[in-house]
Amino acid sequence: MDIDWPELRARCLITEDEEVLALNKPAGISVTGERHDTDIVAAAEEAGEKLFPVHRIDKVTSGLVLLAKQLPAHGQLTRQFNKQTARKTYLAVVAAGAEPLPDSGVIELPLSVGRKNRVRVAAPRETIRHTGDRWFVAEADLLNTKNYPSRTEFTVVSRYPDYAALALHPITGRRHQLRVHLAWIGHPIVGDPLFDRTGTHSRTHLHSWRLHLSADWRPDGRLNMEAPPDDAFWAPLPQPPAALPA
Repeated sequence: MDIDWPELRARCLITEDEEVLALNKPAGISVTGERHDTDIVAAAEEAGEKLFPVHRIDKVTSGLVLLAKQLPAHGQLTRQFNKQTARKTYLAVVAAGAEPLPDSGVIELPLSVGRKNRVRVAAPRETIRHTGDRWFVAEADLLNTKNYPSRTEFTVVSRYPDYAALALHPITGRRHQLRVHLAWIGHPIVGDPLFDRTGTHSRTHLHSWRLHLSADWRPDGRLNMEAPPDDAFWAPLPQPPAALPA
């Protein structure tokens, strides 16, 4: 996909200062590094603007993307992601599933990389244990492969007969973490090409919503950003949630 960088930059800008640029990325556009595809970083560089991605969200995911304009800021911000001190919140529309989700919960399922480089839970599906508001696997059930501890916290924003709207907090930041965690507990993200087999939705309903980081160059020492989802994000639901978490 060819990207008109000046147009995309102007249309999707959330905030900008001398060190960073934040965009509300549409679904279907890569941040960086996709083979055979034009991405945001490459499109900006072609237009004469050098940007350094602080983090990545999947091509199919919409929402907040933070890019650094200077390397010192990039280093300061990426360290917070690496140390898991960046506070990230996503929104998702998921299948209601056979069993309703608790009002809030924790998914602690380690991830591994399987065949064809696909991310999966590092244990057989039938060994996943569910006790009230927590999903986990016992160490004895882990596959004999390298695994990565992964934790997702969630809150149900609203419920519908076929769907639920969630606010998600990925404490760790593994590749495809939210998508794999929700699918493996029986509540796949609507429209996810990896896990939604219905084929009835035109996009993946996962959105990078809020991001909170320290930023010592700013007067208040903080970067607090929010990227509101557009109306199309809520399209599977009879009506959008009446209110989102504070």
